[in-house]
Amino acid sequence: MNASPERGAEGQGLRQRWRQWWWSRHTPRDTLRLGQRNIYILPSRPGLAYCATLLVILVASINDQLSLGYLLCFLLAGAGLASMHATHGNLSGLSLDLRTPGPGLAGQPLALELRLHNPGRARYGIGLNPASDRERAFTDVPAQGHASLQLRIQLPGRGLHELPLLRITTHFPLGLFGAWSLWRPAARAWVYPLPEAGAPPWPDNPGGQGLPGAHPGSGEPDGVRGYLRGDSPRMILWKKSALALARADEGEREPQLWVRERRSAQAQQLWLSLAQTAGADFEARLSRLAAWVERAEAQGRPYGLRLPGVEIPPALGPEQRRACMEALALAEEPRR
Repeated sequence: MNASPERGAEGQGLRQRWRQWWWSRHTPRDTLRLGQRNIYILPSRPGLAYCATLLVILVASINDQLSLGYLLCFLLAGAGLASMHATHGNLSGLSLDLRTPGPGLAGQPLALELRLHNPGRARYGIGLNPASDRERAFTDVPAQGHASLQLRIQLPGRGLHELPLLRITTHFPLGLFGAWSLWRPAARAWVYPLPEAGAPPWPDNPGGQGLPGAHPGSGEPDGVRGYLRGDSPRMILWKKSALALARADEGEREPQLWVRERRSAQAQQLWLSLAQTAGADFEARLSRLAAWVERAEAQGRPYGLRLPGVEIPPALGPEQRRACMEALALAEEPRR
C-alpha cells in the first residue's frame, strides 16, 4: 500500500532530472550553431519502410542463396547510410540568429525574422517552425552565404511574452531520415492591444487640461515649462536652458531644458484614462485607449495616459507611444 506513492515520487524525480538534462542542452539564446551536440536524427516513415524492404530482400537472399540478392541488399543499405550522413550534414555547421522582434497586436500573428549563415557547401530544404505547430517555412542556404526566413507565430493575448520553442528540420536528400534541432530564443516580444476600428472621438476637455479663457488660435505665451518628449526645438529657450545647466553644475536641481508654453498647446494636451471608456468590457476599453493613442500621435497632439498605478505625462513621439502601448499591454483589470 505504501509502495505506490514512493514509486510516483521516484517517477516524478526521474522526469524532473530528465527535463533538467534536456533543457541544459538547449539554453535560451538568440544565436545558435548546429553541431554534434544539438542535432538529432531518426528514420522517417519512408525510411522505416525502406529498412523493412531491405530486411525482406536479405531474408529472401538467405533462403534462396541469391548472390545478386545479397549485392542488391548491401548496395541499398550503403545508399541508406550515405543518405543518413548527408541528412545530418545538411544541418551540421549552420548558424542561425534572430532579429529582435517588433511589437505585435493581440489576435494577430507576429513575424519573426531569422537569418541562416552557411560556412560550407550549399544546404537545401531547411525548415523552421514553432515546436507546437506543424506548418513549416522552408529555405535553401547557398554555399558560404546567407539566407533570410520569416516565420509567423501566434502569441497568447497582450503582454510581454517569451518566444516559443523553434524546431529546425531537414529530410534532404532522399527523405529516408529526418534530422532536427531545437532552439529556445532568449528574446521576448510585446503584444499590444488591438486598436479599436472606428473608435469614437475622445471626450471633450479630457482630463481637465484645458485652461479657462484659452484661445487656441491666439498662440499667446503663457510662461515656460520643462522640456517634454516631442517638443519642437524651435520652442526651446536656449538662454534660460544654458543658465539652468550652469545652476545644475552648482548642485541646484531643475529642468535642464526649458520651452515656451502657449495657451493653445496647453489646451490641446490630452489625458487618456479608463474612466473615459466606461461601459465596455476591460479588453475593449484598452483597445479604445490604444486607438486614441494612435490618433493623438497621428494628429501631433501631446497626450498622457492614466491607468491604475501608472501615470505617463503628456508628450509626443515614438518613445511616448511605446511607453503608453506597453502600459496598456500590461494593464490589469481593477478589482471591484
